[in-house]
Amino acid sequence: MSNIKLFETAQIRSIWSEDAQCWYFAIVDVVQVLTDSVNPTDYLKKLRKRDPELGSYLGTNCPQVAMRTDSGVQRQTLAGSVEHLLRLIQSIPSPKAEPFKRWLAQVGYERLQEIENPELAAQRMRAIYQSKGYSPEWIEKRVRGIAIRDEPGEWQKRGVKEQREYAILTAEISKATFGMTPSEYRDLKELDKTGDNLRDHMSDLELIFTMLGEASTTEIARQHDAQGFGPNRSAARAGGKVAGSARRDLERKSGRKVATDQNYKQLPEAEARKRIPKNKVKTGDAP
Repeated sequence: MSNIKLFETAQIRSIWSEDAQCWYFAIVDVVQVLTDSVNPTDYLKKLRKRDPELGSYLGTNCPQVAMRTDSGVQRQTLAGSVEHLLRLIQSIPSPKAEPFKRWLAQVGYERLQEIENPELAAQRMRAIYQSKGYSPEWIEKRVRGIAIRDEPGEWQKRGVKEQREYAILTAEISKATFGMTPSEYRDLKELDKTGDNLRDHMSDLELIFTMLGEASTTEIARQHDAQGFGPNRSAARAGGKVAGSARRDLERKSGRKVATDQNYKQLPEAEARKRIPKNKVKTGDAP
């Protein structure tokens, strides 16, 4: 969904949430764009009254965040993630909302197919990455990484419930593995928070060490039966440390850093792979 431009020309106020690791958008701005209402605030009130389930959903899931108004004043505004916007779109009777409703129906149909035949999901994912210019070697590592990366499911079973805590635990693994949080890693690679998935811009080795940190975290949490946020945070640090130690050992012996500023925004991965010098390493002892 991050690559789909919902509103290409309209001004939608937004703010990045470090806790939730996602963008929040002003609900009233979205309503104004989809309905052309001269009073979107009043329209939203009537919509929530007409659709009590929507009203309950927005009230429960959408936070009030400080956003700047046209007059330059910071004001608490009801805001939602992309997931919340899609729920809102379903309830808006507007021609502008119809394309998104059809898209949601198609996605829902494909998801039902994948539930009946899970192999379809892997096939579609491989096809998407192939169309973006990724090599078969990279794709297999990415698919394997997705299979390994089930921390939210594992953490939920271990008493970690909040999205903010998931983000913190993920950051602990990354920091211990690479010496950087995911946010810092994205900055290194000059990636956009809205549309660029960090892992889609990782090299083979970056993916491998990411998998090692996550798999080690899961194993440690299981063996110690970590329950709750604190014990799982310790497991995340320990798991990341296993991968971090292995990374530093490889860097010392190869003379090359694992984490780099390389991304695949301008040059597709398959093409970048062809340009990697064979049997050539930099001298020096990496930290």
